[in-house]
Amino acid sequence: MFTGIIEGIGHIAQLEKTAKDARLYVKTGNLSLETVKLGDSIAVNGVCLTAVQLPGDGFWADVSTETLTHTSLGELPIGGKVNLEKALTPNTHLGGHIVSGHVDGVGAISSYYDEGRSMRLNIRAPNDLAKYIAAKGSICVDGISLTVNSVQNAEFSLNIVPHTQINTTLAKIKIGQRVNLEVDIIARYLERLLLGKPADESIDASFLQQHGFM
Repeated sequence: MFTGIIEGIGHIAQLEKTAKDARLYVKTGNLSLETVKLGDSIAVNGVCLTAVQLPGDGFWADVSTETLTHTSLGELPIGGKVNLEKALTPNTHLGGHIVSGHVDGVGAISSYYDEGRSMRLNIRAPNDLAKYIAAKGSICVDGISLTVNSVQNAEFSLNIVPHTQINTTLAKIKIGQRVNLEVDIIARYLERLLLGKPADESIDASFLQQHGFM
């Protein structure tokens, strides 16, 4: 599990593709690996990867076909910057929101512009993810925990403060750029709960409280 609070920016050093999967070498830049052991999880642009080798200045990870198909990792060029976060520990400060590192889909940046000292960023999500995105709710974009400002159909807007711009890959973005999206885990569980609800059972405050949502 992660928080979506980026701890460092690294880059793709090598990507070895086979017929069906790949092996990825990420140089971790200013992210310390002093406490990382083989088998530990590290989020790379929001994708939970397992460190299988630790040469010292980065880590190797195996990337499955599933991950290549449903994230933007396989599209990144050698040298491409990536957001990095180590997995939660019992002492980690939970400053963002609960992030699993399991990408739900890939969106695309539709527009962005300066708004005061911040940046307003608009992203087009896949249609099947739109129902999970709510104004003032949380979403993870390339591993970054962000708050949704507004939603219109499958497009949503975000406010990116200067600190986030400087300390993540959002400092350099382009129109059409594809980004990994992970919706709020609560929305996922709430949908599953509702799908399993008997048709004659109503949704009210008592129902939500009984099932831990209030």
